[in-house]
Amino acid sequence: MVSTYKDFGYKKIFVSLDGSEQQYMVLDRAITVADNNGAELVIGHVIDVSALEAAGNKVPEGAVEQMKSAFLESIAEPLAQAKSLGTIPSVEVVQEEGRVRETLKEKMLDVIKPDLVLCGARGLSNIKYALLGSISTFLLRNCECDILVVK
Repeated sequence: MVSTYKDFGYKKIFVSLDGSEQQYMVLDRAITVADNNGAELVIGHVIDVSALEAAGNKVPEGAVEQMKSAFLESIAEPLAQAKSLGTIPSVEVVQEEGRVRETLKEKMLDVIKPDLVLCGARGLSNIKYALLGSISTFLLRNCECDILVVK
């Protein structure tokens, strides 16, 4: 039986961020859980290029690098905070480009093999949800580790 919130045994935590305003709340929760468990923290972000590819367009040269830089800049403050705590053994940022679900699962989670995945619940409209589904639902169905959906 787990006696405290520090006894969950998480050693590697992955947090999936999407660039939305909600990502700061999700990242804050991930930092807290990693801090409480003395766990490694991997921050993942997928640059979604599927809309351009579906339209038959190429991604403009330099666009992906600009998006990666903008993402890193957007999380600079909480990233520095996580690294300065001293209780999180390592903090790493992983960014890949591609279709979100496949890239997240195949290039990140299957490689990193976390004990816990944190993600946000963005609350897509009913139409978008019916057509696209949600990343949190995808993770719940396809990951073997614990999932924490932050609302």
